[in-house]
Amino acid sequence: MRRYFLSAIGFAAFLALWQALPGLDPHAGALLPLPSQLPAALLREVKSGVWLDCIEASLSHYFAGLIVGIVLGVAVGILTGMYSKADFALSWIVRTLRPIPGLAWIPFAILWFGVAQSAAIFIVAIGVFWIVFFATHGAIRGVDRDLIEVAEAFGFIGGWGKLVKVLFPASLPGILVGARTALGQAWMAVVAAELFGVPGLGQRMNEAASLLATDIVVVYMLTMAALYGILDTGFLLMQSRILSWKV
Repeated sequence: MRRYFLSAIGFAAFLALWQALPGLDPHAGALLPLPSQLPAALLREVKSGVWLDCIEASLSHYFAGLIVGIVLGVAVGILTGMYSKADFALSWIVRTLRPIPGLAWIPFAILWFGVAQSAAIFIVAIGVFWIVFFATHGAIRGVDRDLIEVAEAFGFIGGWGKLVKVLFPASLPGILVGARTALGQAWMAVVAAELFGVPGLGQRMNEAASLLATDIVVVYMLTMAALYGILDTGFLLMQSRILSWKV
């Protein structure tokens, strides 16, 4: 309870300082909306229906891109983690493509998919893929060799048997760490993808910024923070259920 109390005190102090900024600098109010202005801005967006529409649009390509990126990342990570030949065959491809940021793929996303939801899914999936791929690859490679030898002694010699009985369960905690990191990366990719015209929270923020409606911008910034907090909390609960055998 003390920790929660201290957290609440710290947050209240932050809001009070934010609210007091115009008294410290007369120009601050024009550059940054006050906390007291945000509820009215949120209410206007909710009443107009724009707020819920933006959330629905962003979540649709957020989850689609997240799922595609995680599935591909886990699959390729397992392949390269289990088989050295596959790792060597893909090593230079990985080294070439990994340093390219997701934003650099936006022109190709527009050319290939147009200004559509599929383009946003593509951008999100790329950002998620690399995080999950490296987490899975490292987790598979980090499995204790003694466990593998024990599995082989019990007859699990084939790749599929070792994967199901030993490698995947032992590497699952590391894979889930990568998936949790991807939750935040996917939100950043969503905003980047929506800045070029795909409907969603990022597009609405861009529109508000062009009109200097900073209160609307902050409302959607906080909306994304709240959505991420909810998703991250839900993921932690799911992770604790999946990894209950570790307790």
